[in-house]
Amino acid sequence: MAKSKEIRVIINLECMNCAQNFEKKYRGVSRYTTQKNRRNTPIRLELKKFCRYCGKHTIYKEIKK
Repeated sequence: MAKSKEIRVIINLECMNCAQNFEKKYRGVSRYTTQKNRRNTPIRLELKKFCRYCGKHTIYKEIKK
């Protein structure tokens, strides 16, 4: 029997502003961990969340593990 894939998967979201900005006050890249339903959202997820390093709400994109 073939192994069935799980419907809900754990993904990592990374701040796109931190990844591009090297002249910021604090060093580091902000990341969140969340879950998504693979059937409902097959494309990469983009959310607007608060970044503690930037100090404002920025766009977070799904990254590979």
